[in-house]
Amino acid sequence: MIRTVFVALLVVGSAAAAKPVRTDRGLVEGVATTDGAITVFRGIPYAAPPVGDLRWRAPQPALPWKGVLKADHFSRSCMQASPSSVGPWTEEYMDQGERSEDCLYLNVWTGGASGKRPVMLWIHGGAFDQGSTSVTLYNGEALARKGIVVVTIHYRLGVFGFLAHPELTRESETHSSGNYGLLDAVAALQWVKANIAAFGGDPARVTIAGQSAGASAVHALLASPLAKGLFHGAIAQSGSSIGGRQRSLADAEKDGLRFQAAKKAGSLKDLRALPVYQLMAPVEGAAFRWSLAVDGALLPDTVSAIFAQGKQNDVATLTGWCADEGSADAKYGKRTPEEFEREVRRTPMGGTGGFFGLTPAGDLADEFLKFYPASTPGPSQIESARAQNMVSTFLWAKQRAAHSRTAVYTYLWDHPLPGPKRDQYGAFHSSELPYMFNSLAAVQRPWEPADAAMADKTTSYWANFVKTGNPNGDGLPQWPALDGNTPVTMELGERFEVRPIAGAGQVQLLEKILTRALNAAGR
Repeated sequence: MIRTVFVALLVVGSAAAAKPVRTDRGLVEGVATTDGAITVFRGIPYAAPPVGDLRWRAPQPALPWKGVLKADHFSRSCMQASPSSVGPWTEEYMDQGERSEDCLYLNVWTGGASGKRPVMLWIHGGAFDQGSTSVTLYNGEALARKGIVVVTIHYRLGVFGFLAHPELTRESETHSSGNYGLLDAVAALQWVKANIAAFGGDPARVTIAGQSAGASAVHALLASPLAKGLFHGAIAQSGSSIGGRQRSLADAEKDGLRFQAAKKAGSLKDLRALPVYQLMAPVEGAAFRWSLAVDGALLPDTVSAIFAQGKQNDVATLTGWCADEGSADAKYGKRTPEEFEREVRRTPMGGTGGFFGLTPAGDLADEFLKFYPASTPGPSQIESARAQNMVSTFLWAKQRAAHSRTAVYTYLWDHPLPGPKRDQYGAFHSSELPYMFNSLAAVQRPWEPADAAMADKTTSYWANFVKTGNPNGDGLPQWPALDGNTPVTMELGERFEVRPIAGAGQVQLLEKILTRALNAAGR
């Protein structure tokens, strides 16, 4: 019964063509929902195809077109390995469809061309080497029905999005290379600034939002001078660029030279000419992980350093975590007492453990093990990981408070998705997404009426934040901003209420551990 209601809300009429909208490159025609309340435009080009000589260059403007572009289907996803369901991530998270280098397209959900609605631009996750806006989770219709315009984007991934190389740096106008995927996001924001008013959106009220790697992208854009003035709020879900290292440009260029040698390409020109399948083919004995670099242009310094200096784009922020972020790890909650203690006593090497791992305590291990004893490694591992995630966000909010007057709202999502592996994975990494988008109809799980109520509350909070920079609104439990002095967060899911992030002694200890790790990473 409940699924029938969802489907009625979210089905798009196949013949309900909407009135064309004029962009700066040409006319586009979307498709209206059966009730006519929302129009979706799928597959609008926001940049030229990054192929041929444009491979590994900053995005260029899309070419104009004649006539009306039928924006009635998603574009192909950016190039990536074929995904497969793994752990808790079932098909609704992983189905990327067809893939192509020609992938710089976006999608828009809007309540109409008139008016000036606030805008949310969504950046998908996937470790910067996977992901797509065409997965069923990212249906923007329910959020658009809350009175905002939703934009979702594709951006270059893996080697196509994050290869740095000395020759690329030399040929670049900004003397940089390696962050093409994030430059795509900047280009999408520039497209929004130029065009979203024609879709009923307000270019002066844009919120960037992302999850996992998308949240890391949000933090990078917060730190980037190239994105200044292009957005006015930020949502970062289950991810951050602040606790870890970004590669130096020199190190990233070395990775690029190593990749060129592995592919037996004599020059950058030869590398550009290689077919996609050759670029993506595994290299025996060599591994490459593509990620952000301190390139001097998009990122003039590490994200942590930029925030520590108060040089970030200062906007209201909503950020948080899932309770069981690391549950896909086979060792999650299952380490022996000896394994857990050995991990805790390791010397910190710089950077936090991230939401899948534990930041070692080093010489603070004895104090740590008083709060999280190795005699109960399962509960200690889970509770310490949750506390570290929340304390890291609290620490970041305190840091921001020294340089900022904008609010930070934090949350902990603790509701497991229904299904056969609910007890095994709990509230796993990305389990909030069907509720945040209220895309339950697209996900094959045994939903209950309580899930529908949670999704409605969650989309209301998110839409309110996009509208005002504050998630609070009529009929919703009060969500306080984090003030840097009171270590509390908003619990979402099982209950919608304020809760402490940990005991006072635990917070003080974890602040010491995390601060030291950040300092070792060069902030």
